[in-house]
Amino acid sequence: MGKFNSVLENKVMPTAARIAGQRHLQALRDGLILSMPLIIIGSVFLILGFLPIPGYADFMARTFGEAWLTKLTYPVGATFDIMAIIAAFGIAYRLAEKYSVDALSAGAISVAAFLLATPYEISFTPEGATEAILVGGAIPSALMGSKGLFVAMLIAILSTEIYRWIIQKNIVFKMPDGVPPAVSKSFVALIPGFIVIALIWILRLIVEQTDFESLHNIVGVLLGKPLGVLGGSLIGSLVAAFLIHLLWSTGLHGATIVGGVMSPIWLSAMDQNRIAFQAGEEVPNIFTTQFFDIFIHLGGSGATFALVLSMVFLAKSQQMKQLGRLAVGPGIFNINEPITFGMPVVMNPIMIVPFILTPLATVIVTYIAMRTGLVAKPAGIAVPWTMPPFIGGYLATGGKISGIVIQLVNFVIAFSIYYPFFRMWDKQKFAEEQGAVPISGEENKVINA
Repeated sequence: MGKFNSVLENKVMPTAARIAGQRHLQALRDGLILSMPLIIIGSVFLILGFLPIPGYADFMARTFGEAWLTKLTYPVGATFDIMAIIAAFGIAYRLAEKYSVDALSAGAISVAAFLLATPYEISFTPEGATEAILVGGAIPSALMGSKGLFVAMLIAILSTEIYRWIIQKNIVFKMPDGVPPAVSKSFVALIPGFIVIALIWILRLIVEQTDFESLHNIVGVLLGKPLGVLGGSLIGSLVAAFLIHLLWSTGLHGATIVGGVMSPIWLSAMDQNRIAFQAGEEVPNIFTTQFFDIFIHLGGSGATFALVLSMVFLAKSQQMKQLGRLAVGPGIFNINEPITFGMPVVMNPIMIVPFILTPLATVIVTYIAMRTGLVAKPAGIAVPWTMPPFIGGYLATGGKISGIVIQLVNFVIAFSIYYPFFRMWDKQKFAEEQGAVPISGEENKVINA
């Protein structure tokens, strides 16, 4: 046990801390989070448009007209279809903050650079025609949403790095002291902004001479598809789940660290599901943000709600029983810091094992259930991670009972894995309360006093 803790403390924690402190990953994470409130708002309207109530659609059509669904889902497009624009601004803003340069200007320049990298054209097939027509001068909403997410991320990082480098080299217009700060900052951003826009413009002209035709096509082929395959595969998702919980085991926020890399992939997959669900088509992706937040992390990372209820109803140790009672309320809303740090799970060789094994098992079971069609896939509805169990499963699958059933199954799996380890830890704590004295902290044994 001592060697295990030593490896965690001396090997895993320093490496994980360096990754967690990496400014670009932090900017990606924090910038993408900026879009979540809007996505959740849009999801509310999406749910209202597809309530699984018999006769609901007919009632709405009679009351509000045949076009009721189109009008009701206006806010869905207004929120989901600007995901890439928000990411371009948010990531650049957060990264500029890390460099202590004007973040607002960096965000604005990033958005302009992203729009410059995007071809203003759309293709559509007129009614009765057999071939698509390309129309110029139109902003493609698909590239403003999840399809443009990877380009937005790259542009945000590239433009901000150029912006801060030029400012740090002091290649800027300097204004007199009496000029208002807002005006002064805008002029400071003038030269860096011009250089960023000029470079992206040149890059676009070069790419247009290739078979790729646009930066979006290059990024989609070279980055988007490989990452999509990785994030959308069982192996890739198991690796992500393992790393999340290994990092949590050392006291680091695993979901935040790993999410900095995986969130763009899962958000893009979620929006693809949303588009298919809204169109009445088959939902394509299993692994999305909601797959983990709603079906795997029942009670928080590690699916600890089963552990919490075990502590409340089965613990002999008064310490464990009382801690379980305190953790029930937060656990219902998938907040489990009282358990991870209070029990604790962190740096606890006994409880780390089920904490890591449980999500791996539930990922496999949930994947098989969704792959075989026994359980509905996530419908692309951005259900908040704090949504209580069973309600979340129902909403995330677009109102399917199978979403509740798989959560119940995963709860049973979590209980089965946690129980023997919980009994071991509870027995040790109970012995301590009865006056037992530990022989060795490393061997986790007790004798009667």
